[in-house]
Amino acid sequence: MENQLPPKKVPGFCSLRYGVSLLLHFCNGAIMTQRVCLSLTMVVMVNDTWGLTNVSSRENPGNIMNPVYNWSPAIQGIILSSIFYGIVIVQIPIGYLSGIYSIKNMVACGLFLSSVLTLCIPPAAQVGETLVIVCRIVQGMAQGTIATAQHHIWVRWAPPLERGRLTSISVSGVMLGPFIVLLVTGLICDLLGWPLVFYIFGVYGCVLCVFWFVLFYDDPKDHPYISIREKEYILSSLAQQDSSSSVTTLPIKAMLQSLPLWAISLCNFALLWTNNFVVTYTPTFINSVLHVDVKENGLLSSLPFLLSYIIGILGGYMGDFLLSRNILSTISVRKLFTILGMFLPVVFNMCMLYLSFNFYSAIIFLILAHSTSSFVLSGVFINVLDIAPRYYGFLRGTTSLIGMIGGILSSTVSGLILNEDPETSWYKIYFLMSSISVITLIFYLIFAKAEIQDWAKEIQDTRL
Repeated sequence: MENQLPPKKVPGFCSLRYGVSLLLHFCNGAIMTQRVCLSLTMVVMVNDTWGLTNVSSRENPGNIMNPVYNWSPAIQGIILSSIFYGIVIVQIPIGYLSGIYSIKNMVACGLFLSSVLTLCIPPAAQVGETLVIVCRIVQGMAQGTIATAQHHIWVRWAPPLERGRLTSISVSGVMLGPFIVLLVTGLICDLLGWPLVFYIFGVYGCVLCVFWFVLFYDDPKDHPYISIREKEYILSSLAQQDSSSSVTTLPIKAMLQSLPLWAISLCNFALLWTNNFVVTYTPTFINSVLHVDVKENGLLSSLPFLLSYIIGILGGYMGDFLLSRNILSTISVRKLFTILGMFLPVVFNMCMLYLSFNFYSAIIFLILAHSTSSFVLSGVFINVLDIAPRYYGFLRGTTSLIGMIGGILSSTVSGLILNEDPETSWYKIYFLMSSISVITLIFYLIFAKAEIQDWAKEIQDTRL
């Protein structure tokens, strides 16, 4: 059934399904701006001297736009990381529920709650760091709901030959958000004060939530504005796909025994290991090895996200082009883009370690290593939708949770290595990260599949 063209072709970009993808693109961008902006505002929110009484706007009229707090580095770390605990908590539950309940309502509620909590950060900071941590944990749960539930949209909205581009357009908002934050947050802090950063991004999310609730429908056949031609095109494309949304039971034993599913899960582990290291330790690497503080140059810091954004979208179109023209099979496309997204970063990281002759060459290799990972959006990232569309929401949440475990471990292991041997620690960290990527990639290339698995075609009798 691979590479079968539907009977009728309808306009591409100027269509409702692309409108849905673009709307979701902005939703992803919104939650990322709300997630990342605290990392930058923290610089002006805290006092350089700890142990002093909090400086509020009432106590210091000259600093009314930028109240300052005496949060220690340990407290700052807890505040910044607390949002990820909320995201981890909801992965599997939301993945399961997304196959049962309305995605429209789940995403709308998650976006609204995340936006309201963003508006609450400045007043919460006045009360104390504990309330800020609570807000961030609940905000993580709201954002985790959006991040996990949204993938089930494409079970009903994405024709098989357009999954790559529709997914890449929507998910690329995750890269656009940090790019925007890095460019504008410093300017807002200087001109209007850091609280306005949260108010601006919070209000933006609330407005976007209204658009989402009005314009999105769970099923294309229920959408009042979709053309008959496009509706028939989507439904006919998905006619042979077993993607029943009313999933109340799960073939857990069969899932645990599925090597293609384990291949996807392990790749997620490696990808999040690498991504979390890049986000967390790249500035430290640049500062300690290249003796330049990358935080002082917002444009330089944002370039990897901009290039990732571009590569992610172009990769989606490239993958679907290869499928629609019958140049490659579905599994060949998934493996090709997984190789590009996992092996190219390894190559560029090694080049950075051994072929960098100055600061600029090192930065170029760093940018390329970070940005080329976006190729996986057309590879392993959507492979679950190929093998088990019926259980896509649940499996997306499960594989994401496994990936987050890799992200958490990467921070811990990298910190331990840095403490042990400062001289050669960076080489050890990059070699370990590259080894994990290569090993999981080889496993994926051996066991990955792109056809619906037997256990995903119908409800199984075997349960754990």
